[in-house]
Amino acid sequence: MSTKSEIVIIDSGCANVASVLYALERLGHTATLTSDVNFIQNATKVILPGVGSARTAMTQLHERGLIDTIQNLTQPVMGICLGMQLLFQHSEEFDTNMLNIIPANIVKFNKDTDIVPHMGWNNVSVKTSSPLFQNLTQDSYFYFVHSYLAPVGDYTIGECAYGNKFSAVVKHKNFYGCQFHPERSGEAGATILQNFIEGNL
Repeated sequence: MSTKSEIVIIDSGCANVASVLYALERLGHTATLTSDVNFIQNATKVILPGVGSARTAMTQLHERGLIDTIQNLTQPVMGICLGMQLLFQHSEEFDTNMLNIIPANIVKFNKDTDIVPHMGWNNVSVKTSSPLFQNLTQDSYFYFVHSYLAPVGDYTIGECAYGNKFSAVVKHKNFYGCQFHPERSGEAGATILQNFIEGNL
């Protein structure tokens, strides 16, 4: 039996996977939801979604034996929301060690000055040109739901302001991440997904 699948969504046990699958279907693409290492390793594009707790997600990835697999992927990988945060070294959420792919840490919003969670539509300013942003206007709006953030760093290619600025889109080698939910962000979100799936990243 072939283990080749063009688009794979990693089954990390997190919620919100169905909406990502449906968003890809609307774009004319079929994805395989799996925790099978061979399928993941042989995919052309890989998506790591996530909603919920960082600690729970990392426990699920560990139990599925996927930590090393994800860390060693060489094809384009996109983390969505919590999936993006999982790419970092460490999260303040329950003092959780993450995948240690992007050399920075996830921190809390300042609850004294910001309403937490950051929830709703906000604009993203492009910092660095990328095929991921093709056919998008500067300051396009996307839908966010999160209580922790990635600070702006060398890996930041798109940023958002909520109180202070934070990373909305990141890139490190072949790994990309969106803090917002492209599958819930209308035409702009669909464009991000389409650029990731169809683009030469």
